[in-house]
Amino acid sequence: MTSTNDFIAEIIRAANRVERLGNAEKRRLLQRAVVTISKLRERTGIPSSDTDHDAVFDLQAIEVTVERRKTGEIKQALLMAADMIRTLHIVLDSGTKITTKLPE
Repeated sequence: MTSTNDFIAEIIRAANRVERLGNAEKRRLLQRAVVTISKLRERTGIPSSDTDHDAVFDLQAIEVTVERRKTGEIKQALLMAADMIRTLHIVLDSGTKITTKLPE
């Protein structure tokens, strides 16, 4: 199992027991997920949109306000992060090259 797969499993386990996690652990997992997603996007050639329509922006918003979020919101964010990492990992493993074109 790769470290990426290990991290995905860790996130899913945490999501399944989110009510038992402290705020620091929730925040740490979300921070790690954002960094991982950003690195995987970079490696696959997918640029960040740098807008509030980017799912990473949502994860960051939840991370900084984790103590005010409901358990369900944290669980949903963790599962979304795990899915994004899994999808990016599959794209990277497939050897697919993604190129983007700047608007003229």
